Amino acid sequence: MSPENPNLKISIIIPVLNEAPTIAPVISTALEAKNVEIIVADGGSSDGTADLAKSLGIRVISTAPGRATQMNAGAAAATGEILLFLHADTLLPRGYDSCARRALANPCTVAGAFELKIDARRLSLRLVEKGVNWRSNFLQMPYGDQAIFLNAATFDKIGGFPDLPLMEDFEFVRRLKKQGRIEIVPHPVLTSARRWQQIGVIKTTAINQIVIIGYFFGVSPDRLAFWYKGQKKNSSEN
Repeated sequence: MSPENPNLKISIIIPVLNEAPTIAPVISTALEAKNVEIIVADGGSSDGTADLAKSLGIRVISTAPGRATQMNAGAAAATGEILLFLHADTLLPRGYDSCARRALANPCTVAGAFELKIDARRLSLRLVEKGVNWRSNFLQMPYGDQAIFLNAATFDKIGGFPDLPLMEDFEFVRRLKKQGRIEIVPHPVLTSARRWQQIGVIKTTAINQIVIIGYFFGVSPDRLAFWYKGQKKNSSEN
């Protein structure tokens, strides 16, 4: 195992849009580390998310909405050698900073992410976790809710996140895999169960798989995004 370099700064980029209920603990947990900076990339929140982040001493930048746009803007503002992209409803594990630095110290590793744990007591969600962690470890295909991290130089080399309305993390990881190994840290992030609870575990999983299959078969990301948002809206109205 390669030794970590504690002198490497980690820039944590959190894209947000109306995340006031969750942002404070996410920031507090991320601050339990050494030599890190946090950048909140706000896509136009109207619920006080940006003000709340500022009150915690965090740098906030304003961007156009869209997760890819927000994360790319955060990366452009970052000063760290390592970039870590964190969802606004996900808590990092203790010692995440050392884990990320150790993983990237391996010259064969171009990026990393963490295993996934979902914050709810349901058997169906344990099965989702197992599926996600199997996919991540054996296919090297972590998604954005697993806190993807990489060297800033690698991020620049592959051109950042693709400007897509959906599947930006999926395509980003596909590009990373062409550069080298993606390490999955066996200490899980803890993510909110809200997206599974809103429309149900089975339906959420089915929608996600349909989107992935459609993307593979060349369906336009704009069309997929329109359909995806429609499914979520229809489910919330039922």
